Amino acid sequence: MSHVPHELAEEFPNETDRLHELKMSNAHFARLFDEYHVVNRQIHRIESGVEPTTDEHSIDLRKQRMHLKDEIAAMLSQN
Repeated sequence: MSHVPHELAEEFPNETDRLHELKMSNAHFARLFDEYHVVNRQIHRIESGVEPTTDEHSIDLRKQRMHLKDEIAAMLSQN
């Protein structure tokens, strides 16, 4: 289990300009970006022992983060 947050700039290091561009120009992308950030922070707090939770909730959050990351990746790959 990693205690390092999975920030989008680290997940997509070659796409930082595109991340910013889409966040500023696409409301749907901005919502996904913000939702990813919230879920990612929750996971980081759980992994760091700051916020206790059940295994099921932790797994659900990780699945949600993965789904959001997949959606973001798909949007980044579009022209």
